[in-house]
Amino acid sequence: MRTISKKMGLMLLVIAASISVCAQEVEVRGKVMDSRDRQPLIGATISEKGSAKGTLSDVNGEFSIRTKKGEMLQFNYVGYKQQEVEVKSERVEVYLEQDTALLEEVVVTGYGTRKASNLVGAVQSVFLGRAPRTYKSPMPFFRQEVNKEEYEAMKENRFLSVAKQPLSTFSLDVDAASYGNIRRMINQGQLPPKDAVRVEEMVNYFSYSYPQPADGHPVKIVTETTICPWNKQHQLMRIGVKAKEIPSETLPSSNFVFLIDVSGSMFDANKLPLVKASLKLLVNNLRATDRVAIVTYAGAAGEALSSTGGDDKQKILDALESLQAGGSTAGGAGIELAYKIAEKNFVKEGNNRVILCTDGDFNVGVSSTEGLESLIEAKRKSGVFLTVLGYGMGNYKDNKLQTLAQKGNGNHAYI
Repeated sequence: MRTISKKMGLMLLVIAASISVCAQEVEVRGKVMDSRDRQPLIGATISEKGSAKGTLSDVNGEFSIRTKKGEMLQFNYVGYKQQEVEVKSERVEVYLEQDTALLEEVVVTGYGTRKASNLVGAVQSVFLGRAPRTYKSPMPFFRQEVNKEEYEAMKENRFLSVAKQPLSTFSLDVDAASYGNIRRMINQGQLPPKDAVRVEEMVNYFSYSYPQPADGHPVKIVTETTICPWNKQHQLMRIGVKAKEIPSETLPSSNFVFLIDVSGSMFDANKLPLVKASLKLLVNNLRATDRVAIVTYAGAAGEALSSTGGDDKQKILDALESLQAGGSTAGGAGIELAYKIAEKNFVKEGNNRVILCTDGDFNVGVSSTEGLESLIEAKRKSGVFLTVLGYGMGNYKDNKLQTLAQKGNGNHAYI
């Protein structure tokens, strides 16, 4: 009986040891690449499914993450299909495929609409592009650096008597930056500051099944009312507006000016390298009838690429790849030059647009919110629209970017 007990104890000990070994974490190393050209994908998000554990690929596409064998790793990269890989060994090579649907959404963003995409952690993604320096280890997944971010104070709308003021005027706003920014903070375990929460932009972020306009009307208006959940004496109304959809093949020709902040504040991996990759997706979808110029600004503004046809993609991509960060931030001078070039190459009845990519940290020349507001109000009369794309964290100036988008006949998104 004692012999049996000893054997049973030994077996249980072996089983327990086996379970302990299986449960031990291992360091999984690997590389994330594009399935077409096998180029490394910089800043791809690698996360353990069902947990908050994750990391990013470095400038060589390499990554390292501690996990357990049998766990599922999720690989995400903007413009690519998500891939899941079971951990079976300590070395993993992953080839991600481009997602045509997401690429189309990037092009649409330039025209002022935004679709939701389920790419968790993408706010820290960094893409293919020559980085200013080489990192020897993967970037950390979380950064707790929000003390320098700036947001405009929210102003509550007062109640008005419809008997005294029956006419109500409202603007159509397609900004969606607040949702992406808040999601970034929540994913990092941070409580968003109250002024960063703009409910209308959270609603704007998603697509809705509104009917198409008919009978020659440019828009379709859909209204819904309901009892207010927190005050049953009030009602809530949602007014949805659906604009006419134009097939991508019949869209008017585009005249884009990429206005790129290359100042020292854009050095971080989730800023200028991410800008390059974002614009690369757009460039890959240009038509021969489209044109792109590139203006950069740091201590001063300059033309990095004169207006170039969309059929010369490699020339545009090479110009993007050559950009490096350094210096102060003369944003006002950059805006002036970008609009000048856009007006010079103006396409009649086309999509004439300046696409500003920045963290909003202007500190040379016209840099105050009021100064930028006056500058952009004068420029919007030219017929050139403005898309403002915000990047980075820790030093993000949301208030200035909101002002530029609102006063410049444009829209604002957080990448």
